[in-house]
Amino acid sequence: MTVDFSVVIPTYRRNSELAEAITSVLRQPEVSLEIIVVDDCPKGTAREVVSRINDDRIQYIRTLHPSGGRPSIVRNLGWPRTTGTFLHFLDDDDVVPIGHYATAKQAFEEHPDIGLVFGRIEPFGVGPESQLQHERRYFEEAARKASSCGRFGTRWAYIGRMLFDQAMLVCSAGIVRRECVVRVGGFDPDIRLMEDADFYTRVLRECGACFLDHVSIKYRIGSPSLMHSPNPTPQQLLEQQRGHRQMHIKYQANRGVFEFYALALFTRIVLRIADVMGNQY
Repeated sequence: MTVDFSVVIPTYRRNSELAEAITSVLRQPEVSLEIIVVDDCPKGTAREVVSRINDDRIQYIRTLHPSGGRPSIVRNLGWPRTTGTFLHFLDDDDVVPIGHYATAKQAFEEHPDIGLVFGRIEPFGVGPESQLQHERRYFEEAARKASSCGRFGTRWAYIGRMLFDQAMLVCSAGIVRRECVVRVGGFDPDIRLMEDADFYTRVLRECGACFLDHVSIKYRIGSPSLMHSPNPTPQQLLEQQRGHRQMHIKYQANRGVFEFYALALFTRIVLRIADVMGNQY
C-alpha cells in the first residue's frame, strides 16, 4: 500500500521532545504515514522512546558514526529508506499541528506541478520572553513575504527571497514530494548552518512551491536559538555568513551568473517595491 507521508526525524538526546514530536505525527488524521527516527547519539538513547511508543509505523536507525552536529548527514541517512509520496523532515523538538498533513496533501493534489508546500511557523517554548517575541516578529514577517511571492508564480520570488532576503521557513515547516528530493540529491553535508535554506532553495528552483496561509509547524524556541537569537554569538554569525556564501557560490555554479544576478535585482528592486506597497494597505 502506498504511504502518503514519510517523516524523517533526526535526534540527539532529546527524548521527551522526541516523544512529543512523534506523537504529533501519529495523531494526524486522513493520511497514511511512516516515521524514520535517525538517532545521532552513540549510546542510542532514542531507542527507548521508540520502543515505549510501540507503533509499527516507526522505524529506528542509529548513525554508525556521530555527525558532530551536522543534521544534513543524519537526514540523508533517513530519507533514502522512505517509501512515501511526500517527505517531511521534522526536527525532534517541533510539533505538527493536527490536520496539517491532510491539508498539505490536498494542496499537492490541487497543484500537481509543485514540489514544496509550506506554511506559517508558530514559535513556542520556555526561552526568554524577549526571544520568543523576537521569533514571532521574524516569522510573521516571513509569512507576509511568503504570501506575496505567489503573485509572481511558483519559483522566482520564493528563490529570490531565500537567496537575498530572509529565509521564509525552517526545516520542519516544509513538505516535499519525494521525487523532488531525489532530483536535488537531499541535503548538502558540507553546509553546517543554513543547510535547510540551501535545500529548500534547490527544491524551489527544481520544483516550485505553494505557500499555505495556516500554521504548518509549532517551532520550539530554546535558549539560545541557533538561527534567530536576539544576541547571536560571533561564531553563530560566522557560520550563518558562511552558509549564505556557500548557497550563493553553489547557485551561480549550477544555474549561472546571469540568473543569479537577475534574481538579485528582481529581489532588491521589484520585491522591495512590492513590500512597500503591501505595507501601505
